[in-house]
Amino acid sequence: MKSSLLVILFSCFGIQIISAQELYVFSEPASTMPAKSFGVKYTGKFIEQETDGRYLISSRHMLETQLGVSKKLMFHPSVTLSDMYTNSATRFESMGLYLKYRFLSIDEVHKHFRVALYAKGIVSKNELNFDELTVDGDHTALQAGFIFTQLIHKLAVSSTIGLTEVINKERWEKYSGPRKFSYQNVTYSFSAGYLLLPRQYKGFNQTNLNVYCEFLGGAGLDRRTGYFDMAPALQLIINSNSKVNLGYRFQLSGNAYRMSSSSLQFSYERTFLNAFKRKL
Repeated sequence: MKSSLLVILFSCFGIQIISAQELYVFSEPASTMPAKSFGVKYTGKFIEQETDGRYLISSRHMLETQLGVSKKLMFHPSVTLSDMYTNSATRFESMGLYLKYRFLSIDEVHKHFRVALYAKGIVSKNELNFDELTVDGDHTALQAGFIFTQLIHKLAVSSTIGLTEVINKERWEKYSGPRKFSYQNVTYSFSAGYLLLPRQYKGFNQTNLNVYCEFLGGAGLDRRTGYFDMAPALQLIINSNSKVNLGYRFQLSGNAYRMSSSSLQFSYERTFLNAFKRKL
């Protein structure tokens, strides 16, 4: 009886331990954060770049707030700071807004299937310099698509398909020659997460260890460029409200001109439940 009440309680708050392994490191699941909740997140991305024959470490730092409007809708405003496109100190780079709406849920005991629509817009100070199109701060762009997530006990798998459109004045200028970079890109991902520890759940104060393996790719629609990456990662969940992520992403194949074919990513996230007493 006690264990049944715990499962019901965590289901209501959206933090049940069996679904922890769908909190992916390099992608988003179809699940949304709890209603009336608030979160803060820091993400650091680190890459190696060659400049004047020297290899230097460049970084991007994303500061993000997360708002759970309802059990189906959430927003993520964000800003980035980076030295990736400059030879000087870290500077303000971009600001963005991410939206996710979960419109389908088929929930069972220790099992669920969910589908969500997502969209993100970003305004960046950087010009388009690479074939890889992102909404991380590299350039001004819009991205939208669908997320499909299936949870079965301790294993969660998820897939994302989206379209990225670069917003650049040069895109609409009359020019008869070949394009230097792509302006349209299909992005996709396949992610799997497994709850490794604890072996037996006793309470929400237990620290959880999740392991992930994600595959992420992109393909140009107006130019024949593409890439396909693999990204293993580890995640600690502390007190069911804090997450520490560490992952390494590297290219398996592709011909796209990219800033870097590999990166190290670290992030910390803290969620505050029932942060808004009034109904949003």
